[in-house]
Amino acid sequence: MKGRLFYLIGPSGSGKDSLLDAARAPLADSGCHIVRRVITRSAEAVGEAAQAVSPAQFTEMERDGAFAMSWHANGLSYGIPLQIDEWLEAGEDVLVNGSRGYLPEARRRYPDLHAILLTVEMDVLRQRLQARGRETAAEIEARLARNARFNASLQEEGGAALSVLDNSGPLEETLKRLLQLLNHPRNTA
Repeated sequence: MKGRLFYLIGPSGSGKDSLLDAARAPLADSGCHIVRRVITRSAEAVGEAAQAVSPAQFTEMERDGAFAMSWHANGLSYGIPLQIDEWLEAGEDVLVNGSRGYLPEARRRYPDLHAILLTVEMDVLRQRLQARGRETAAEIEARLARNARFNASLQEEGGAALSVLDNSGPLEETLKRLLQLLNHPRNTA
């Protein structure tokens, strides 16, 4: 039996990196791999524990077939290492930090993919984005509007292969729900 691919998505500020960090040890104990993405940004950049590479290195890796999935967004390039295919073939579950915009292509490549949409109440997301101090108030409001449209569209199309996790409250509660979802028995019917 092949492993399951879980594809975590959500807006900037939803807490994906914090959730993945909190889930790392319990998921390792249950045999689920959390994939370390390859990203074209400075190794000093704050955020997820990713492998930072230069744009030239990324292009070379992409050309050499190092990625199972890769996309470009917000001026950066993102890659999911090809190793996930080996894990899935070996029956091991895999959790990746994906992209909402890349989801249709990811579903084409992995038809059994299970998307997990991490949501946050609009006011909580606004506060988190403001606290980061990376964007103007107008940019934050534009991001929030795009996020609302995108989430509504995803939930309309999502079907059974989309789970929604609200991360507006304590991280421990979201982690508990994520672990329940990922540890749910496989559908063998």
